Amino acid sequence: MGLLAYLKTQFVVHLLIGFVFVVSGLLINFVQLCTLVLWPINKQLYRRLNCRLAYSLWSQLVMLLEWWSGTECTLFTDQATWNRFGKEHVVIILNHNFEIDFLCGWTMSERFGMLGSSKVLAKRELLYVPLIGWTWYFLEIVFCKRKWEEDRDTVIQGLKRLSDYPEYMWFLLYCEGTRFTEKKHRVSMEVAVSKGLPVLKYHLLPRTKGFTTAVQCLRGTVAAVYDVTLNFRGNKNPSLLGILYGKKYEADMCVRRFPLEEIPLDEKEAAQWLHKLYQEKDALQEMYNQKGVFPGEQFKPPRRPWTLLNFLSWATVLLSPLFSCVLGVFASGSPLLILTFLGFVGAASFGVRRLIGVTEIEKGSSYGNQEFKKKE
Repeated sequence: MGLLAYLKTQFVVHLLIGFVFVVSGLLINFVQLCTLVLWPINKQLYRRLNCRLAYSLWSQLVMLLEWWSGTECTLFTDQATWNRFGKEHVVIILNHNFEIDFLCGWTMSERFGMLGSSKVLAKRELLYVPLIGWTWYFLEIVFCKRKWEEDRDTVIQGLKRLSDYPEYMWFLLYCEGTRFTEKKHRVSMEVAVSKGLPVLKYHLLPRTKGFTTAVQCLRGTVAAVYDVTLNFRGNKNPSLLGILYGKKYEADMCVRRFPLEEIPLDEKEAAQWLHKLYQEKDALQEMYNQKGVFPGEQFKPPRRPWTLLNFLSWATVLLSPLFSCVLGVFASGSPLLILTFLGFVGAASFGVRRLIGVTEIEKGSSYGNQEFKKKE
């Protein structure tokens, strides 16, 4: 085992990476708070600044995937679609099967210069998660409780606010609503049968309200819908913790572009279009499981150095005073100071682990389990 491979397995190194991410994130959130004064004066300047501030935080996670673990991402698409990446507003539909599916999406966003301006329809609970939710708030992310009667006005207003966004954006939708588990899948398919909808093998029944509303509100802004189907070679099921330990994965993403004009204006017809799309996604997953590849030409967008340079810059700024402080604590010989420092390390370790836990499948939301609970 080489020195770098050994360091990737060490808890102290993980703690230092977490320290840089958390402290830089809090500093970024503070700067974002200060930029609020720009909103009534120059809204577009506020947005551009916050895109770059968000990039400085999210790119640290992308750095872990690209440079720390060395995970490779391959796109399967056509040349015409490839040529449009990063050059238009789009809605992205991504399957929600893996703990790091969002990170693979961010990686592609970064490689095409879209990371800072990427958007998502997120569950409201995430708004209160430090760093993640706070950063999203300043980015005008649309949060919802996933109770349509309560969400309708909030979601519509949030989406319409994005109609004049100054930079190209990728708006991510997880139409399944929650991550795939066998229990959720079983309940979801029972609902599908009861509604006369086709049974899916690899996906949950898509929730159509968010999709149809997003398409309606963003017409005239968004040029297309990108359907993205993600899988990992070798039947791997990667985790953020695995990435932190330096495990390398190979991600394959099949991307199909649908011009917005092809999606029906009528809400019911658009919902039917989405159900048909998920049948096609299921067929793509079946093909991948049988052949190990998706259809289409293969493209490997190169990783860019900015994520690594950004992290090294933050590490240089934040770790130097940390090391000086640690040396001072132990040089003092004060048991109180040393115990206080060790308590801080323990609390920091717990906090970092909680942040990682947000991505774990077993810690996913109960949404999708409601029918199951009723039967219990």
